[in-house]
Amino acid sequence: MSAVATETGQQGESGEDVHDEPHRQGLSQRLNWLRAGVLGANDGIVSTASIVVGVAGATSNAGTILTAGIAGLFAGAMSMAVGEYVSVSTQRDTERAALDLERRELAEMPEEELEELIQMYEEKGLSRELAERVAVELTEKDALAAHAEVELGIDPDELTSPWHAALASFLAFTVGAVLPLLAVWLVPSPARIPVTFAAVAVALAVTGSTSARLGGAPRGGAVWRNVLGGAIAMAVTYGIGNLVGTVGL
Repeated sequence: MSAVATETGQQGESGEDVHDEPHRQGLSQRLNWLRAGVLGANDGIVSTASIVVGVAGATSNAGTILTAGIAGLFAGAMSMAVGEYVSVSTQRDTERAALDLERRELAEMPEEELEELIQMYEEKGLSRELAERVAVELTEKDALAAHAEVELGIDPDELTSPWHAALASFLAFTVGAVLPLLAVWLVPSPARIPVTFAAVAVALAVTGSTSARLGGAPRGGAVWRNVLGGAIAMAVTYGIGNLVGTVGL
């Protein structure tokens, strides 16, 4: 497709360089990262709120509740980080193996790989002549990148770092967990539970609305599902904590 852009002078009708437009693949990746961050914060809000509300149902001691909340924060954040690291590492290893195989095939049978690329462009709707021209020009520029994009859907220069993913998950969860911790710590005992419920509901409405907007989905349903799910989780853990505190286990 870059060949077509070159042929038309690399300019749109307005005369602006088409390379000034944002790269769709890069934009999509940034949106995915942002969406993952919002969901990680959402997990931090719900899980930590459930822990502190549950403990608050069993005791009114602020120190005990805060200790449980902080422990839950770090346990949840570390769990998220480790899980994301393992998941992304596995994905990265798979992508690297696929790129290594493609690299060997390009070295051992370049003509067959070129024909394969031409056929894939034909399947996308290009004429044989144009598909051959695009495939040849892209192969001359970067054969591996051309095949990786069309065959594998991978950009060899933009493989996700498992360390970055782990750190992002850790931070997102921690940011979300701070709100219920502050609510439980700063609010005195009589109003502690209702204020925490209210603060968490507002935070979940924000994360639900944000995730829906990033995904292009209706906000109303996403907000209500998010708030209702968090409220149920807190109500259940509060009931369990209250029961445990009553029977003195």
